[in-house]
Amino acid sequence: MATLNIPHIKVLIIDDSLFIRSLVSDFLNKDPQIKVVDTASSGQEAMRKIPHLKPDCIILDLAMPGWDGLTTLKHIMHDFPTPVVILSAYSQEEADITLECLGLGAVSFVLKPSGELSLDIEKVKERLIQEIKASAGVNLKRFKALRLKQPPHPLRKLLAEDKIIVVGASTGGPQTLELILPSLSADFSLPVLVVQHMPNRFFSESLSQYLNKNCCLKVRVVCDGETIFAPAVYLAPGGSHLSVMRDAQDDNAIRNTNAVISLTEALPNTLSPSIDMAMESIAKVYQENSIGIILSGIGNDGVEGMRSIKEAGGRTIVQDESALIFGMPKAVIDAGLADKVLPAQEIGRAILEEVCLPADRE
Repeated sequence: MATLNIPHIKVLIIDDSLFIRSLVSDFLNKDPQIKVVDTASSGQEAMRKIPHLKPDCIILDLAMPGWDGLTTLKHIMHDFPTPVVILSAYSQEEADITLECLGLGAVSFVLKPSGELSLDIEKVKERLIQEIKASAGVNLKRFKALRLKQPPHPLRKLLAEDKIIVVGASTGGPQTLELILPSLSADFSLPVLVVQHMPNRFFSESLSQYLNKNCCLKVRVVCDGETIFAPAVYLAPGGSHLSVMRDAQDDNAIRNTNAVISLTEALPNTLSPSIDMAMESIAKVYQENSIGIILSGIGNDGVEGMRSIKEAGGRTIVQDESALIFGMPKAVIDAGLADKVLPAQEIGRAILEEVCLPADRE
């Protein structure tokens, strides 16, 4: 990832645990790009310090006495908008709250490795440092732009009924999906497969519920062995890798139909689900009828997947610098694999342009 052109990333840590504040401060300060300028044991204390410290990034715990993390985040974003990384525990309740935090302006989140106490928090040291460096470079005006949702685009006549849309995203992805997916109208009759990096199925389930609040299409987390039928938005579960294969039991199946989901358990501490793995399998099954999309995220997952789609004759769309984190989109663009590079607000319309006949040919 590119090095930020600032002397230090000033970080404020908000956590009610003295142990967590001390340990996280210690390992963050060992990174030459990061300086922990202070800590706070509560949201109220943090709000007194933020205007003087002017941090570049805030690390925020969710479970705190007094103001919890969600309440604290609301105050931060209202009074002193600052990039925030949420420290979240491994539970369905905190998964739901974490997704709500992303909707309110938090850039990303990191899971505590063993629940709320997490005496072994150093296990997520590298991940936390990575998220801090990415989040500190985010212009929060981009987040405000993502809140300007587009109305659903009415569907025109489809070019083909056997196409599939596959979307890859990581940090900043949930906020962008919240803009793009509702722009697809209820009569959109192609399957959309979303591969969003998530730590476990709890968070994927929470994301599906979060997106369903505004989407015309049904969003749900897929299961192993499930057959893809349109229309729906299929969300790959966190903690697993997803691939697609043809239904081997249907010898008479038309190519690109009866595709079946296969899930395999991901290794601990690896990015999952793999965007490359999902896209490569889709390119093999759907070939020229696959459309790949890469949204906000750190790193380069998706480059090889988009290459497979292009080599199979499919089409590729990449989010431009409107991405909260421009890492993954930039990697695809730099590799020369992007057919279209667009702001998030235009991607929904671009999908329709790829799959529908022009209005004058209907």
